[in-house]
Amino acid sequence: MTSVLSDKLSSGPKGLGDPEDRSLRRVEKEILIPKIMRDKARTEKCTDFVKAFNDCCKENSILLVLKCRTENSRMKACLTDWYNNQHFRHQCEDIYLNQRSEYRRTGIKAQTKRMG
Repeated sequence: MTSVLSDKLSSGPKGLGDPEDRSLRRVEKEILIPKIMRDKARTEKCTDFVKAFNDCCKENSILLVLKCRTENSRMKACLTDWYNNQHFRHQCEDIYLNQRSEYRRTGIKAQTKRMG
């Protein structure tokens, strides 16, 4: 029986694709890698700005739109700087490609593996 998927996406030890393939599909470039970038920027790079904004929001509930503009601007500026940093993007691509490679090799997703 022939597969609808290309060999690149259906080969490999688990039939999930070639673990050594380093090419990226459009959805990976435009959605999955930017998600890793956002998560890493929020949790590792801009933590002080994110915390300041979150604290301001908690303190000002309904008025947060007016009261937290400065904190929001600083947080957005920090996140934008990291989103535009090509070295950071390549690091996140490597993280994604290594996770994908491991998934294709084992059939176990990274989050599932960490929990179990």
